[in-house]
Amino acid sequence: MGKVAVAFAAVAVVAACSVAAVMVGRRMKSRRKWRTVVEILKELEDDCDTPVGRLRQVVDAMAVEMHAGLASEGGSKLKMLLTFVDDLPTGREKGTYYALHLGGTYFRILRVLLGDQRSYLDVQDVERHPIPSHLMNSTSEVLFNFLAFSLERFIEKEENGSDSQGVRRELAFTFSFPVKHTSISSGVLIKWTKGFEISEMVGQDIAECLQGALNRRGLDMHVAALVNDTVGALSLGYYHDPDTVVAVVFGTGSNACYLERTDAIIKCQGLLTTSGSMVVNMEWGNFWSSHLPRTSYDIDLDAESSNANDMGFEKMISGMYLGDIVRRVILRMSEDSDIFGPISPVLSEPYVLRCLSSFYLLLEI
Repeated sequence: MGKVAVAFAAVAVVAACSVAAVMVGRRMKSRRKWRTVVEILKELEDDCDTPVGRLRQVVDAMAVEMHAGLASEGGSKLKMLLTFVDDLPTGREKGTYYALHLGGTYFRILRVLLGDQRSYLDVQDVERHPIPSHLMNSTSEVLFNFLAFSLERFIEKEENGSDSQGVRRELAFTFSFPVKHTSISSGVLIKWTKGFEISEMVGQDIAECLQGALNRRGLDMHVAALVNDTVGALSLGYYHDPDTVVAVVFGTGSNACYLERTDAIIKCQGLLTTSGSMVVNMEWGNFWSSHLPRTSYDIDLDAESSNANDMGFEKMISGMYLGDIVRRVILRMSEDSDIFGPISPVLSEPYVLRCLSSFYLLLEI
């Protein structure tokens, strides 16, 4: 019995040692996985580092591009587009107005009542809908017929129980894409961004396209203003506080506008306005500088995008692309460390992660 007990004890010791070895091996493997993950994140943190010195270099580079864009057409990566908005709201505006906003992810319809004082702005009704993906590469007629139909339904809902039938409505169209304006209510599309690819629309007057669709549906609605979303944000900020001079949008895309002196807009010498200033749409999504903290994930995303070597700044900071940068980081961690176990095929799909929220930044003097 003694020999049997010794044998069993020996087997137990061997088994315990084996289990311990497996556990130690797993723990060491787990530590190696985490070490790999930490190294990947540390590399990303270092690549994204923006000390004050680097930020100043980026600011200086953007200032140079701004001056070049104001001096001549095509002289800069920043288009510095004239908006023909030379007078911002005073707060004395009165009446009911409508707004249609076509962005990169959603379109919105609003009815707003202004009450002859800065503190009175009543958003009476608002609708927000996702943009159907098939519209982003359809045709001009299909896109604007859809928008006109949506406006028609919005008005029908309003007219139920109201006496507003037969009233001509004034509409502001907020269009979040680069437009070369010829007046405050007209302008031609320069190019699409944010995934839209309706090539036939490039060079067309956007306000005319919408007005034509409204007329086809028999809507008595006049497109009174065509503005960029940043200009809309600046106007709202100025309506509440006349010291507001800059607006920045961070949404599906990113852009900025500001109030500039007309004598500084050299490419339009002789430009006269009653206020001596004009809102300039920077279109800063296409800004680029070697001082920007570009990572390997930014480089790969740009190379694999449908508009490689274009909109470099926007691809680093906007909601349409930030989700995919996160996806690429997670995918690399999964491939290099197996930290999450088997890799889901979904993780290999571009743009499966999206940042859908947006916000506006207003700067006062």
